[in-house]
Order: sequence, then C-alpha cells, then structure tokens
Amino acid sequence: MKDAQKYKIKSIIYNKKNKDINIKFSDNYTGIISAELLRVESPSAEVQGHNPNEKKTILNKNKVSITNIEKVGNYAIRIIFDDGHDTGIYSWSYLRKMAENNFELYKDYLKRASKIANI
Repeated sequence: MKDAQKYKIKSIIYNKKNKDINIKFSDNYTGIISAELLRVESPSAEVQGHNPNEKKTILNKNKVSITNIEKVGNYAIRIIFDDGHDTGIYSWSYLRKMAENNFELYKDYLKRASKIANI
C-alpha cells in the first residue's frame, strides 16, 4: 500500500465524554488522540512557529474540547476548539503521525510544560 493511501481516513469519531477522537485509517490502523494533545500540537503557525526553534508550549489545555471538525479537501481536517483556536489544518499524514506517536508526543509535551512551570 502506498503511503498516501495508508494515510487516508475512513472515519473520525469525536467522543465528547473522553474528549478524544478515534481515527480509522484506510489500512485499518486505528488511533485515539486526545483533544488536549491535538490542541497543544496543533500544526498551526501560532503553535509550531515557522521553524522548530519557534515552537510554543501551550499550557492549561487539559480541559479543552472540540466544538467542530471540518473537512478540508480530501487531505485534512480543521479542528475548532472551545478555547477559540481554529487555525490548525491537520493533514491525514499529520494525524497518522500523531496517532502512531501519541504517548511519545504527550510525554514530550509534559516535559516541556514542566520546564516552563518550574521557571
């Protein structure tokens, strides 16, 4: 299966109670990503900056919810969060990367957040 095909999404289901999305990819890989992780790792320039040195660590998003998910063409979604953030375009490949590296991404986020909190 070509990588582009592997990243295609079959379904995205938002669980309001758990505040996470369940994504099923075309190769039947399924991943769950919390709204918090989606928010703090948003692919937007507001969060990621324009190069790796500009990445921001967004704090206090453990209670953030998703209010809407909009399809962007045949390659991505835009997620609207209840804190007003709505500029991230999450490509299928970015969502796959997040799903596959969920625990590592969250662990890295907590490490960055704790450094800020201890300053």
